[in-house]
Amino acid sequence: MSDRRIGVAAMGGDANAVLARIQELERLGIEAAWLTTGGAGLDALTLFSAAAVRTDRILLGTSITPTWPRHPISAVQQLQVIGNLAPGRFRFGVGPSHRPSIEPMFGFDFKAPLTNLREYVHIVRSLLHEGSVDFDGRHYHAHARIDAPVPDLPVMASALRPGSFEFCGAETDGAISWVCPGEYLRDTAVPAMEAGARSAGRSVVPPLIAHAPVCVHDNAEELRAASREQLATYPRLPFYARMFANAGFPEAEQTQAWSDPMLDAVVISGNEETVAGRLRQLLSWGATELLVSVITAGDSRTVSWERTVRTLAEVGKAL
Repeated sequence: MSDRRIGVAAMGGDANAVLARIQELERLGIEAAWLTTGGAGLDALTLFSAAAVRTDRILLGTSITPTWPRHPISAVQQLQVIGNLAPGRFRFGVGPSHRPSIEPMFGFDFKAPLTNLREYVHIVRSLLHEGSVDFDGRHYHAHARIDAPVPDLPVMASALRPGSFEFCGAETDGAISWVCPGEYLRDTAVPAMEAGARSAGRSVVPPLIAHAPVCVHDNAEELRAASREQLATYPRLPFYARMFANAGFPEAEQTQAWSDPMLDAVVISGNEETVAGRLRQLLSWGATELLVSVITAGDSRTVSWERTVRTLAEVGKAL
């Protein structure tokens, strides 16, 4: 596999539908499948345990698993299973999620999310990669040993703003962005990760997994309507709204909705040639890998999905 690759978010439907989708992505030549755990929905780590024994080549990864509901030692218990079943194929992406998602549902006090994430990553990486951890922090306490470390399982973290990208450069095995404009990743995320790596004395900057909503579709009006519907929640969440404002779109904080310029900066769309060019451009701006959420538009979501995924597979093969 190339170091530069394109993966696809495989969420949607029940467990059987998700597993079938991951198998189909592998058959088409997509190099990575990603799942998000959110709310009280399907658990990505459990799904990937099943996917690990139904697939042979495709990389698997969470984007993301929220920190608060699952103690880091509990996460390591699950990660060992997937690491054994799919050696060298799994990446663990973790993040604090958002106050509106965490406090009302779980009752946690959503304070100091970056500290929470830093402690979580430290515990998981120490136990998973080195086989032991002894840690007492603000959010977590962890004292444990495992018999067989899994050092080839990367622990990545979500990132939206400069501080989190810098943290990822210094202390994680990679950063995972979400709906960030490409220019923002180039001008803010990549330099922050480089600064973090330098401050930590790391000779190699960890990879940046750049999330990109993508739709291969010829009708611009239908495409924008579908994007607004399927990505509606993001400008309403404070972390995303602030990121968009920092990226040059202050309207996100004012309206909590997508403007046309925001959509144009974030959603990669058009015909096959146009989409392929923008995907390659995003990689040239410093992303190591692309994590694509497929936007479906037009009369048939199935036809739209298939057209976009075929294009992604062709571009990925040429990288």
